[in-house]
Amino acid sequence: MQARYRFILAILVLGALVTGPFLATSTLVWMEMTPDQRTQLKELIVPHLPMGTLLTALGFGLGLAVVRTLFRQYVQGLLRMAEHLRLMLGANRNFRVTAEDGPPEVQLVARAINDLAQQRDELMADVEAQIARAKASVEEEKNRLAALMSELAQAVVVCNLDGRILLYNNRARLEFHTLAQGPTSVASGALIGLGRSIFSIIDRSRLAHAEETIRQRLERGLPANVAHFITTTASGQFLRVQMVPVLAPGEAEAGPRPMTGYVLTVENITRSLEQENARNQALLELTQGNRAAIGNIRAAVETLQDYPDMDMQERERFIQVVAEEVGRMSRQLEGTAQRFADATKTRWPLEDVSAEDLIKAAQRRIDELFKLSSKIEGIEDNLWVRADSFSLIFAITFLAGRLADHYEIRELRFRGLSEGKLAYLDLIWSGHAMSSETFYSWEQENMQVGRESAPVSLREVLDRHGGEIWYQREKAAHRAYFRFVLPLAQAVQEVPELPAGAQQGRPEYYDFDLFNFQDTGVDLDRNLMEMAYTVFDTETTGLEPANGDEIIQIGAVRIVNGRLLRQESFDQLVDPQRPLRPEGIPIHGITEEMLRGKPSIDVVLPAFHAFCSETVLVAHNAAFDMRFLQLKEERTGLKFSQPVLDTLLLSAVIHPNQESHKLDVIAERLGVPIIGRHNALGDAYATGEVFLKMIPLLAEKGIHTLRQALEASQKTYFARVKY
Repeated sequence: MQARYRFILAILVLGALVTGPFLATSTLVWMEMTPDQRTQLKELIVPHLPMGTLLTALGFGLGLAVVRTLFRQYVQGLLRMAEHLRLMLGANRNFRVTAEDGPPEVQLVARAINDLAQQRDELMADVEAQIARAKASVEEEKNRLAALMSELAQAVVVCNLDGRILLYNNRARLEFHTLAQGPTSVASGALIGLGRSIFSIIDRSRLAHAEETIRQRLERGLPANVAHFITTTASGQFLRVQMVPVLAPGEAEAGPRPMTGYVLTVENITRSLEQENARNQALLELTQGNRAAIGNIRAAVETLQDYPDMDMQERERFIQVVAEEVGRMSRQLEGTAQRFADATKTRWPLEDVSAEDLIKAAQRRIDELFKLSSKIEGIEDNLWVRADSFSLIFAITFLAGRLADHYEIRELRFRGLSEGKLAYLDLIWSGHAMSSETFYSWEQENMQVGRESAPVSLREVLDRHGGEIWYQREKAAHRAYFRFVLPLAQAVQEVPELPAGAQQGRPEYYDFDLFNFQDTGVDLDRNLMEMAYTVFDTETTGLEPANGDEIIQIGAVRIVNGRLLRQESFDQLVDPQRPLRPEGIPIHGITEEMLRGKPSIDVVLPAFHAFCSETVLVAHNAAFDMRFLQLKEERTGLKFSQPVLDTLLLSAVIHPNQESHKLDVIAERLGVPIIGRHNALGDAYATGEVFLKMIPLLAEKGIHTLRQALEASQKTYFARVKY
């Protein structure tokens, strides 16, 4: 029986106890009296009935107050204590019952519970320590594999037979993030993620054909079970793909081991093909364009040879033909060289290198060889260059050695900046000016640093980089510098940091448990822990979506296989195309300047819709956020039709006796730290952590499937709130 029904029953019993004995006694006495006695009794009692009724009502009210107080202290207090005990057993082991609340008996119970919880924690800590030691070796091997994979320079993706991604490295994340960028460059439009389908990136038929080829080779016992193919993406990019099978563990006794998945190495060859086409075009223009000119020259020369006694005027005419054709060929060669300069350069293996790392490595080298003081004068944030770091550091060290030997400089300074598609690395010193002849001689000679020598010159190194070097004076500062001009690389995206105090856990790029994960489709009767979720939050111009308020930020993060994947997030500011409410700016910290030039909701919403496809949506007070999305359905043609879970409603299901279900309060109750409150992505992270803590608490109440969670949520009082 629910608590409120027991309270109503207690009130009825109290009323019966207060009035029952008097009414029963009066009835018995009345039945035994004679008519005269009854008349006399009425005359005596009727004048005093108001006073008796009032005293009875006062007694009933006093009893009601006592019952209500006892009910709140003992019944509701014990119910809250039971919810707290469930928290200590599951979601938040460090939670403790407040021992100062309630009557003395309840306080004693609370203290005893806290003592038992402390003993339980000590025992569990000891057991967990032993388990951790037993698992350390296995986890170390798994994490070492994931770390190695994440640092590979080539994009690697591991999938199960359903095409679901089980592992990918950082290079694959960056590669496919670039492929997913549309013309609007909406952030976080990556197509790759744990549990997502590889078929959204690579054509299913090409992968199926490669898989079938490998199976045939396995059945025939052939070596080199590898399949290669080239495919195109929806955006027209060319990918070279290599597929290697993942075989089931064990010995092949009765035949080949079954294939459980495959490893894909992916390379974007679009630029290589474009350069190859450009080189072919240059060669074609040189051959086809000069064929007629060479024919004319050959005919003129043969005529001059066959007729040596030709008169001077005729000879001059043929010589003029040769000169004109040679000039035409020269101009065509020069024009072709200018048009295809990048394509005709010798290819040299270059990599993306942080300018800061490059300069610091050069500093260490210079200090080691020449004991020369050096400082960094300034480097732009996240400045990356395309370079061969070894040869470039060798060139910088070579110049530093020449300056130290010839001009006896005492200090070098470094500076890094960018302009357009070029990066500038400056080597600065104070001292005498140098002549252009000296600088030219340094450029042309083979470089030597100490006992080490290189078979190339400074000029050859720069040519291989497609770069340049300048010598320039700063007369006002009485100093000079060499400026290395290098191609600018795309800045490498940094991995978001975990909140302070959060556990690092295993790397987020892999989850081998997904080998047995058959499908991520939304099934209402599936276990909550097996579902894939997109936890999201929005920041808006105001609280009235129906009256014109707009979304200004969407933040989201995915949950797969019971893990919050912080790497796979969506975070985008949105231009609301209307002024912000001044009172909202201090809350979310987003200003109109921050939104200026950002994409509109018409651009952002399709990217977010793709991000959360095949997942269940999760939000706190989801009705508010979903209302903003629903109002854009007709305008964008996009409908978010997947099920939605609300942590506000789920909190009311789990803890119906708690007074507050705000996100901050729930997070504190469940032991979840909140970093970046009232930031869409920060709130999404917090909501995701809270939701994961709620799943075992829901299971304790018999709520295991998505359907059960949705039905229980709709029965709560807060489900009636509409926006």
